[in-house]
Amino acid sequence: MSPYNDSGYDDDVNPFSDTAVRTGQGRSNYGGGAFYMTSVPPANSRLAPLPPEPYDRGATIDIPLDSAQDLQAKEKELKAREADLKRREQELKRREEAIARAGVLMEENNWPPFLPIIHHDITNEIPIHLQKMLYIAFTTWLGLAACLVWNFVAVTVNWMKGGDPVIWFLALIYCITGVPGAYVLWYRPVYRAMRTDSALKFGWFFLFYTIHIGFCVFASVAPPIIFKGKSLTGILPAIDVLTDNAFVAIFYFIGFGFFAIESLISIWVIQQIYMYFRGTGKAAEMKREAAAKTMMAL
Repeated sequence: MSPYNDSGYDDDVNPFSDTAVRTGQGRSNYGGGAFYMTSVPPANSRLAPLPPEPYDRGATIDIPLDSAQDLQAKEKELKAREADLKRREQELKRREEAIARAGVLMEENNWPPFLPIIHHDITNEIPIHLQKMLYIAFTTWLGLAACLVWNFVAVTVNWMKGGDPVIWFLALIYCITGVPGAYVLWYRPVYRAMRTDSALKFGWFFLFYTIHIGFCVFASVAPPIIFKGKSLTGILPAIDVLTDNAFVAIFYFIGFGFFAIESLISIWVIQQIYMYFRGTGKAAEMKREAAAKTMMAL
């Protein structure tokens, strides 16, 4: 026993030398749960080995031998596509530069937003001092569309109440041809004239906008000449229809109001644009350009 041990127990005593301890007779009656080992496995015990996996000597494994060749072919194809895209990009860029040098502006259809069919961007392309004027001119184009659509509705009601079917076909023709015709003949020219400050485009606008005003004034009166009878909702057809059917006459009177308002606004627009045109000296410039073209033609 160690001289420094005061507990009274001998450190050299082996606790497993007791027979009761080795046989388990002196162990506690309290269980230790799942982690309490009731017995120590013998030293010579061993786990049973897993059964060997079956091996089929006749099985074959398909290994693609041409994988490297496929990768090279795909790589060549991707390089060819990349070269083609670069070539097209350079060609497109070259065309855009040529168009820009020629002074031709690229226009992307953006109006109306839900179905873009025309290019229209007053805020970004038109000078600030001309934007209000052009917005009102744009309003007259939309107003003409409203007049012709309502004219078609009124004539359709008249036809359903026993009117002549010929006037219905004429009203349909006015509606189909009038709106796109007005855009091509006078609204797009004035839009481009204010964007590029072109005197000739201003002259084109004045010519066809005067025809537009004449048509609106004529339609607001609608005398039974040139156009067939009641195919336009003017004041005269409205009075004539009133004696036969007051319900149809209401549609005609509303159409007369639309054409009258359109005429007044259009007259104001052409006055304002003409004052700007004269004030900036574009009239003299247009005369010089016309004279130069006439001399070149000779």
